[in-house]
Amino acid sequence: MLTSAAPAATPQALVAAARSQVGVTLQYDPRYERLAYPGGDVPLERGVCTDVIVRAYRKLGQDLQVLVHEDMRKAWPVYQQQGRWQMKGPDRNIDHRRVPNLGTFFTRHGTSLRPAKEANAYRAGDIVTWRLPRNLTHIGIVSDKQSWSGVPLIIHNIGEGAREENILFSYPITGHYRWQPGLQVR
Repeated sequence: MLTSAAPAATPQALVAAARSQVGVTLQYDPRYERLAYPGGDVPLERGVCTDVIVRAYRKLGQDLQVLVHEDMRKAWPVYQQQGRWQMKGPDRNIDHRRVPNLGTFFTRHGTSLRPAKEANAYRAGDIVTWRLPRNLTHIGIVSDKQSWSGVPLIIHNIGEGAREENILFSYPITGHYRWQPGLQVR
């Protein structure tokens, strides 16, 4: 059952919130830190790919730190099936900063789309996940800007801070999501 919980964020607002991190978040820093709860974050000048997503949604009033952590508490076996973490239970300091957890959350509470090889399948504000070399995971937000060849740019942090780049088809796509935060599954 879907109920309206808050005004829905527009894709354009999500893209603008993600883009506001470009030139501000300058470092990639994956270290584990104890965070305030709710609303916890590492310093804005550093972070990882998931922080781009979390910060963009937080600017729109959606705290993925709380939403993912609470969903993991309710549905721990679903999150455990990812098989990537050796955790014994949810951890509000890191749950929202892991790509597989965000993918599971977006699948459970948004729309999970089939990864496509066609650029026109991706809309501004969509969330995409990839498998990088050495079996690493990555996540980014589809921009409203395109490359000269019509491929949507991605706002992400893959190692040198938040950037807007043409990387959509640079790595194998493992997930494609649309999450309209104004609607929640009950």
